[in-house]
Amino acid sequence: MELAEYSDYAVRLVNTDQSARDTDSDRLTSVESVRALFGASSRAARRVTQADVARFRTVRTRLRAVFTAADEGDHTRAVDLLNSLLLEFPVSPQISGHDHLDEEGRPRWHIHLTEHPSNATAGYAAMSAMGLAFHLTKFGPDRLGLCEATPCRNVYVDSSTNRSRRYCSERCATRSNVAAYRARKRLETHDTARPVG
Repeated sequence: MELAEYSDYAVRLVNTDQSARDTDSDRLTSVESVRALFGASSRAARRVTQADVARFRTVRTRLRAVFTAADEGDHTRAVDLLNSLLLEFPVSPQISGHDHLDEEGRPRWHIHLTEHPSNATAGYAAMSAMGLAFHLTKFGPDRLGLCEATPCRNVYVDSSTNRSRRYCSERCATRSNVAAYRARKRLETHDTARPVG
């Protein structure tokens, strides 16, 4: 896994909070929902206990604060919040070449993050924080954002070449564009219907 891909851990966790969209629901309510964040084949998912549900929610709130600060342009605060997570949930880099062979059958060496967790939450938080830290230092804090579609408040990591991402998904981008188009048409209709003079 590339280091930047670890930032997806943070995005997946933060976006389990549906209350950010005014739906007043939370998708992080059970051991199974926490295990799903790791992926089906993850050995770490087997370590999840009921106590991790509440711990994951706490980490989720802290990660959302990083995205919010970055989205608001408070880059120093975003970095401070992220540094706090990095100190609390450390990782060790490890070189790996498994499952990635070049055309000549040689390993493609890359960095993996090895966490030393006391529980499943610590491991997931360590990978999330390190992924965000790598992305932030390589591409800048303005690449962490909140979806601009109303009422969605999901987070995203912008990996576009021109720093143009504003929505968490194509669905939200389409919905927002359609709403803007309809609003313009209503305004045009209203303006042409007004009597002149």
